[in-house]
Amino acid sequence: MWTLPLAAPARPRPDGRRLREARRALLDAGAAPAGLLDAAVEASWQRSLAHGLEPQGRQLGVPHASAAQLRRAQEQRRQLLAQARPVMEFVHEQIRDAGQLVILADAEGMLLEALGDTGFADKAARVALRPGANWLEQWRGTNAIGTALAEGRPLMVHGGEHFLERNGFLTCAATPVWGPDGRLLGVLDISGDQRGEHRHALGLVRAAGRMLEHQLFEARHGSGLRLRLHGRPEGLGTVVEGLLALDEDGLILGANRVALELLRLPASAIGQLPIDQVMEQALGALQQRPGPQAIEGASGRLWARLDGARRVPAPGARPPQGDALQRLDSGDATLAEQIGRARRVLGKPIPLLLQGESGVGKELFARACHDSGPRAGQPFVALNCAALPESLIEAELFGYRGGAFTGARREGTPGRLREAQGGTLFLDEIGDMPLALQARLLRVLQERQVQPLGGGAVVDLDFALISASHQPLRELVRQGRFREDLYYRLNGLMVRLPALRERSDLATLVDRLLQDLAPGRSLALEPTLATAFARHDWPGNVRQLAQVLRTAVALLDDAEPLITAAHLPEDLLDELAPAVAPAPMPAEDLRSLAAQRIEQTLRDCHGNVSEAARRLGVSRNTLYRRLR
Repeated sequence: MWTLPLAAPARPRPDGRRLREARRALLDAGAAPAGLLDAAVEASWQRSLAHGLEPQGRQLGVPHASAAQLRRAQEQRRQLLAQARPVMEFVHEQIRDAGQLVILADAEGMLLEALGDTGFADKAARVALRPGANWLEQWRGTNAIGTALAEGRPLMVHGGEHFLERNGFLTCAATPVWGPDGRLLGVLDISGDQRGEHRHALGLVRAAGRMLEHQLFEARHGSGLRLRLHGRPEGLGTVVEGLLALDEDGLILGANRVALELLRLPASAIGQLPIDQVMEQALGALQQRPGPQAIEGASGRLWARLDGARRVPAPGARPPQGDALQRLDSGDATLAEQIGRARRVLGKPIPLLLQGESGVGKELFARACHDSGPRAGQPFVALNCAALPESLIEAELFGYRGGAFTGARREGTPGRLREAQGGTLFLDEIGDMPLALQARLLRVLQERQVQPLGGGAVVDLDFALISASHQPLRELVRQGRFREDLYYRLNGLMVRLPALRERSDLATLVDRLLQDLAPGRSLALEPTLATAFARHDWPGNVRQLAQVLRTAVALLDDAEPLITAAHLPEDLLDELAPAVAPAPMPAEDLRSLAAQRIEQTLRDCHGNVSEAARRLGVSRNTLYRRLR
């Protein structure tokens, strides 16, 4: 079992003479004599050499985010930051006045936030130990943040153990932070001047990392079914417990590192393995008896407690108001069925494939799935594969290292895959993705890792995947235009969104769109026009309807409550004519009917424009515009 003492004893400081001897041997012979260096430090020094770093040299082109880029990165990782800040404040209270900083970095080595002693912060800034800087080993050599990311475990780097000599004044202790989905999210670090080393910094930062992982788990799965594990019953409910999130069938949806180690499971078990295959006791047996129970796990006897009731929705129960998917349901039975299908897989590792004509609202549906699921509040990143030139899609999707190709930004870009970390990636018009790029996307989805163009660190990925296409992908596969293996990787659950002409909720949809376009106003379609709308084919689907109403609302004057033919574009009037023309006049169109009505009303009002406008239900300005 991986234990975490709250106050681990500090390991002996490395002897300066031995470090200099080890460094000289490493540079001259490529290896240090056995016993001179900690194993993790020696491995890191070897990696630093492989990255082309020199102890006394300065690495050119080290990435450092601008203020805008830092804000963007912080926004993309706002859930991690939100949970980390109180933990960092707690750690800061323990080391106040010790001349140290508490630092949070993301999984790519970028420092997101620092808290602590102002005097030391100024000194640390001289070696770019401040938010926005990147401290991966490839840029900064051996250091606690970058080396903890590389090793995937807590460690300390003290003084001359830093590969770059200019960082030798630092002493740093860091621990990786893992998300409840088993993915590496970042690093917590305590850094200070090596002359004032905090004796228990490593134990403190490890405890803080455990607290943060506990917070992240509760934020993601706190309202669901949770299994708590510990070697003693008194350990249940504390920050040193193991945590598993389960669905109603017992599938493991999330876990912290302690639970994985107690049950000897790899992170890949999350989303794939039911709990009944891990423990002798079935989920049902655990639910029948409240309170701690002794169970047999892979590492021996454990104590377990199941929290959170199995949620069985009442027949016909509707999701709570405010749910984004619920707000999409405007009464059409087909759409409601598809919403229900999508809702069942939210929070599960099952990719969604949306099919439907252009304009039916596939991106709106994808965003609603994101906002209604457990990743709400995390990034929703959309990429339209048909809107980018083929030469740019790969760079947009996977990102690139600075200078990777002609025209690339000097600082590079993380790419949409990494921008979606922790949230949802929406690939619209996936059927337009080039075949060569499909092969690389498939590999990334299988390995859940990405490497930017031009090289750089491989980054683990964690996002929900939703794809969409107006083209039938199965037919594209048959034609050889889409990879069959990628099709099955994307098609965890297919959702077909109906065309507007197939829906029965047009009137409700018009009302909702008008409320969104003109909040506070009571607008409606003139009855004849409402009938025409209901009979129209709407080849552009909801997108076309929304644009027509947007234009009509813009043409309305403040006093006008009805949208009439006078507020519609000319081309739509031609399309609507067959739906509203009376039988004796099959060729008459709405423009003619509108003109006749205006002329007759003006005659009835003896040319009084104001009175005619009142009778027609339009403003004088609209009437003058139609007369012109």
